[in-house]
Amino acid sequence: MLKVTNLQKTFNPGTVNEKVALCGLNLELKDGEFVTVIGGNGAGKSTLFNAISGVWKPDYGTIEIDGVDVTNMPEHKRAQFLGRVFQDPMKGTSPDMEIAENLAIAARRGTKRKLVWGVRKAERARYKKLLADLDLGLEDRLSSKVGLLSGGQRQAVTLLMATLNKPKLLLLDEHTAALDPKTAAKVLALTERIVRENKLTTLMITHNMKDAITYGNRLIMLYDGNIVVDISGEEKKNLTVQDLLGLFEKASGGEFASDRALLN
Repeated sequence: MLKVTNLQKTFNPGTVNEKVALCGLNLELKDGEFVTVIGGNGAGKSTLFNAISGVWKPDYGTIEIDGVDVTNMPEHKRAQFLGRVFQDPMKGTSPDMEIAENLAIAARRGTKRKLVWGVRKAERARYKKLLADLDLGLEDRLSSKVGLLSGGQRQAVTLLMATLNKPKLLLLDEHTAALDPKTAAKVLALTERIVRENKLTTLMITHNMKDAITYGNRLIMLYDGNIVVDISGEEKKNLTVQDLLGLFEKASGGEFASDRALLN
C-alpha cells in the first residue's frame, strides 16, 4: 500500500544550517498494516510524514501509494489517498463550523460539489451514529461549534473525519501528544478500534515507547534519517522498553537520546 524508495531530503544545503533529514530511507507497508514510528528529535519522523503528504518534495527517491507514484503530485491532489491527524488538536477541523458541517466536508472530499443543502437529514443520522460509537457524548451535539470541544473530543472528531472515506493510508502525527494521559489513552483506544474495523493501513508517530510497543502490528525506529529498528509479529508483542533501547543501541552504536520518550 505504501512504498518509499531511497528517499533523501536535506534542508538548507550548502549552508551552516545544513541538515540531512532523510538519507536513502526505504520503507514498504502491506495493505492493512498498523506501524508505529518512534525516534529521537531530528530522527526524520515528521520529515518522512511530510514527504508522504506532499508538504515538500524529496531531493531524491520515490513514493508510491497503492501502486500510484505520487512523488511529484501536489499536496492537494495527494490528499485523495490520505487521512491525517496532527499533534495539534486545533488542526484538521474548522473551529467556527458545526461538528456536522466538519464531518460533511470530510465526507465530500474528492467529490464534485453542487448547490444543495449543506447537511442532509440522512447525513445527520449517519454522523450521529458514528459519533455515538466514539462514546464521548458528541452524538447530541451535532450543531455545536468544533472550537468549543475539548482537545480529546476534537482529536476524536478529527480522527473520524480522517477515516470517513477509508483512506489508502492513515497518517497519525503524534495525535495524542497534546492530551492528558487519560484522554490520550481513550483516543488511542478509539484509534486502534477504527483502524482494526476499517482495516486501514496506518503509520503512527509516537514519542511514547510503551504506546509504540502496545499498538499496531509493526514498529520502526528512525535515527539520523534512516530506519535502524524494524520489528513485527510475535517479536514486537514480546518487546519491553528495555529491549527496544537495547536494539536501538546495537543498531545505532549509541544511546537513545530523547528524554521525552524515556519519561513517557
